[in-house]
Amino acid sequence: MAFMVNRAFTRVPRASQVGQIRALCAELVRGCKVMRGIGVMAISALLCLAAPAQADILVTVDKSAQRLTVTVDGFTRYQWPVSTARRGYRTPNGSYRPQWLARKWFSTIYDGSPMPYSIFFNGGYAIHGSYEISRLGRPASHGCIRLHPKNAAVLFKLVQANMQDTQI
Repeated sequence: MAFMVNRAFTRVPRASQVGQIRALCAELVRGCKVMRGIGVMAISALLCLAAPAQADILVTVDKSAQRLTVTVDGFTRYQWPVSTARRGYRTPNGSYRPQWLARKWFSTIYDGSPMPYSIFFNGGYAIHGSYEISRLGRPASHGCIRLHPKNAAVLFKLVQANMQDTQI
């Protein structure tokens, strides 16, 4: 999964998965020729269209629109309002991988502020839940990317299951 902040990203399919899917489809087609059963052919077609268990996840933050978009395997799955850095602070631009996750975290810099469902991506910068939901949709943070706690929980679970395939 990858996270992107104000940059475009093009998803490139993994060659190893494409090869595996092609090999599976070829084997199933050979089996269909032997069995000539309509049911077997239907099952083969469904298996060839099935997605791999691992998902490519792209988290894009548009700071000017104060929106976070989650794309899974090339399809937009979620769009949520966020709060990024307010005047005098900065949310970093760039492409990152999640470094570590914390279900329950408290800021060590800002008076122990709660940071539920934290996804750290650049040192102390994280995407995390915020209980100041009235500020979502406009800059309000010290640099982190704040989400509604329910949305942060959804994103946290998705990233946790696909950490190596996530880009921010």
